[in-house]
Parts: sequence; C-alpha cells; structure tokens
Amino acid sequence: MTRRARWLAFGALAVFVVIGLVIRLPRDPALDAVATAVALGAGILLVHAGERWVLAAAALATAGVAGLGSGTASNVGWFAVCVLAAWTALAGGRGVGVAFWAGALVLFGGEALFDHDPGWAAWAVGTTFSTLSALVVQHERSLLEQLRAAQAGLAERSRAEERGRIARELHDVIAHSLTVSLLHVSSARLAVEYDPADAARALEEAERLGRQSLSEVRSIMGMTGSESGGPVAAPVPRIDGVGELVSEFRRAGADIGFSAEGDLTQVPATTGSTVYRIAQESLTNAAKHAPGSPVTVRLLAGPGRVELTVDSAGAPGAGAGMGLSTMRERAEAVGGRCSAGPEGEGWRVHARLPVQGSAERAQA
Repeated sequence: MTRRARWLAFGALAVFVVIGLVIRLPRDPALDAVATAVALGAGILLVHAGERWVLAAAALATAGVAGLGSGTASNVGWFAVCVLAAWTALAGGRGVGVAFWAGALVLFGGEALFDHDPGWAAWAVGTTFSTLSALVVQHERSLLEQLRAAQAGLAERSRAEERGRIARELHDVIAHSLTVSLLHVSSARLAVEYDPADAARALEEAERLGRQSLSEVRSIMGMTGSESGGPVAAPVPRIDGVGELVSEFRRAGADIGFSAEGDLTQVPATTGSTVYRIAQESLTNAAKHAPGSPVTVRLLAGPGRVELTVDSAGAPGAGAGMGLSTMRERAEAVGGRCSAGPEGEGWRVHARLPVQGSAERAQA
C-alpha cells in the first residue's frame, strides 16, 4: 500500500470519526474527545506503521471508534471500522485482514448482545464486504506483480536465447571461414615456389572467404543496413547449399566425397538450415583435427526424416570448443538428434531430423 493511499485512507477514517463525534455530542464531551483523539492518533500511527504493527494500530483506532458509537447502531461513525477493515487487509496482507475482520465481528456481536438492534448485523456485513473487497484487490495486485516478474523473466530468457543463437552462428561462421582460409593459405605457401598462379588463386579464395565471413558476421550482429536504414537479417543457409559447402572445402584441397539421395525440396527451411550448420561444423572439425584425411558426406531425405552422416577417416584430436554441443542443441531444437563419436578408426557425425508432413505428402 503506497504512502499516498494510506493518507487517503486516513482521510476517510477521519471524516467518519468526525461525523461520529458530531452525532455523539453533547452526551459525554470528555469521553468523546478522548475517543476521537485515540482514533485519529492511531490512524496516523497506521499511516506510518510497518506490516507487523498494522493490526495493533488498527485495533487501537477501532477502540476509539467504539468509544464514540458504542450502544448506537445508527451512528454513521461505524463506517470508520469498514475503512479500517479494508486498510488492514491492503496494508498487512490476508492474515492481518482476516484477524481484524474476526475482531470486528466479535465487537459487533458483543454490541448486539446488549442492544438488539438489527443494525449491528448490517455493520458486520459491511465490514465483511470491505475485507473481502480489499482481499480481492490485494490478490489482483499480487497477480499483477507475478505477471510483471514473469514478463521480466521471459524477456531475460529471450535475451539469453538470442545471445546463444548469435554465439552459435558466429562460432559456425568464423570457425568455418578460418579453417578453410587456413587450408588455402597452406596450399599457397606450398605452391608459391613451384606454381605461383595456383598460389595466387588460393590466396584469392582465402580473401574471398574472409570478406564473405565478415559480411555474415555483420549480418548476424545486425550491423548491415538496408536502403531504408533498417538492419538486414543474416542469410539463412539451405540444405541445397551443402553441396556448395563441400565444393568449398574441395577447392581448399580437402578430400571429401559427397552423395545426396531423396527429394531434398521436401525439407523445410529451418530443418535445412540445421542440416547445413551441422555439416559445416562437422567438416570444419574434420579439417581442423584430421587434416588430409578422407571425409564422406551423405545426405538422405526419406519419408518423415532427413539424415546427415559425415565420416572422417582420421580420428580428431582433443578439443575444448563448443562445436559438438552446438550440433546437438541445433538438432534438438527441431525435434531431432545428433551424435558424434569414434566409428572404427575414424570419427562419425550422424544427425537424424524429422520432416513434418513429408510422410503425408508422400502418401498423397
């Protein structure tokens, strides 16, 4: 409950206390003055009270109100108890609000024992309504706070996922570009003395890959602008780009065999992009950890699935990168799975990804 709301509640309390005093006068001026002072003083305490003192201050204020209206159910000053009931529920919470409500019912029940006026039941009902209304408001306020916390959590999760996506994309692009560029540079270094033309071609290809990688990094980071001034989304690789990816490694001197079976056009863009990135990471690891070893890439698009198998004849060395976990995460993100490990004397990466709706199209 905000400080402003507490002062508004005190204002309502003071209005009803003053009305009760006016109705009560001039029966017992001294007692009425003391009761009014107690009610208003406790109200001021309630404005500044911490949660643990809310019930005590409200009970003291109620005692002052009772001093003004005791024995007279028609005294409008009893509305002050309804105000206090709502106030305690909002400021002290459910437990404090219910405790005050129970005490108010005892107060009105005791008054009814000596004065059989049906008005006491009306005050009990009014206090009950005030308490319930305040508890509903308190509940809604709690739900709003939970909703805001959940929204903040979702926003932070979204930011973390976006950072993870950018990290994976940067890892794939940079690792691939550097590995292939190094292959070209190595070829150029070996050929520069005996075949300068071939060395120049290798260096030109390395330069092209460097520029392409820089462009992709800028796109991923949203640094490239369109004609309208907005960021340009990074190009999404497709499954039909796996063949060009293999050719790129071949031009760098890698020994890679490639085969593709089935209708690759049935593979959705998201799944195709995942296949491309897994193939890219697998070939990059093979070139980095087992340079010169033959590699075989097989693509199979069948009913309801697409499979990628990358076999390297050379066992890779130990690494501490994020490549293997990234491949698994990419596969799991589209409902598939990816495994990587020793196979015979070499290393195999195998990914199996579902293709939604392909089985139905095949039957049709």
